[in-house]
Amino acid sequence: MPEQAGPPLSLRTPDGVRLAGEQQGEGPPIVLLHGLTATRRYVVMGSRALERSGHRVISYDARGHGASAPAPDRAAYGYGRLTADLEAVLDALQIERVAALIGASMGAHTALRLALASPQRVGALCVITPAYDPLTHPDPAKPGAYAGWDALAAGLRGGGVEGFLAAYDVARVPERWRETVQRVIRQRLAAHEHPAAVADALEAVPRSCPFEEIAELAALRMPVLVVGSRDEADPGHPLGVARRYAEAIPHARLIVEEQGASPIAWQGGRLSREVANMLAGAER
Repeated sequence: MPEQAGPPLSLRTPDGVRLAGEQQGEGPPIVLLHGLTATRRYVVMGSRALERSGHRVISYDARGHGASAPAPDRAAYGYGRLTADLEAVLDALQIERVAALIGASMGAHTALRLALASPQRVGALCVITPAYDPLTHPDPAKPGAYAGWDALAAGLRGGGVEGFLAAYDVARVPERWRETVQRVIRQRLAAHEHPAAVADALEAVPRSCPFEEIAELAALRMPVLVVGSRDEADPGHPLGVARRYAEAIPHARLIVEEQGASPIAWQGGRLSREVANMLAGAER
């Protein structure tokens, strides 16, 4: 059966960007935050387990992604803007505190930035496949430091989905996962109304920092679930980074798929159940 969309959500950010999203279910609110080049569909992969566990689930497409409008200028996709967008969503829905923020990659970094700045608004976090590492973050002033990201952006602008795939270098993905990765990339990129804006985000987001040092994560006191993926399946989100996050956050728990298994980040139903269990444990 086709997935049923929830009641539509449409609002404007302080800098005038129209964000598109939806809400589903009733109860304490949970907000889903997707990754770079993805849409709101690619956090829990369409699972409705969180709604069934008694939560109101809110999801939206980040600026320039999916059905949301582009930013007013090509550089306005950094984590400061993304976090302000998240705050605008919470304010528009009159949500003072969420039960949880569930973010994947770019969405994980956005969730962490808000939790660090306004911990009173965040009851719990699910940090899925983080990739930002302050120790290895390239210097924007260094020529060619972001050549890979810029190539992806140029490929998308010049050749659409196939141009992006050509720049992505799918050959670095193990053969057993290659077909799945290519299929998901095609599906994700086909869902964007403004692909040129996604290309802009590909240039801007990697150059932005959600926080300065891993040590800052020690300030987080809410329950945190960190979801890592093994490098052979997802080399772009190193497992070592997820481990560092989990070690730095006082009340964090790290989960990783068994060797050779499909990443938990790709399993929306299991991911949702893990979050529901974390929240149920926090309430006891």
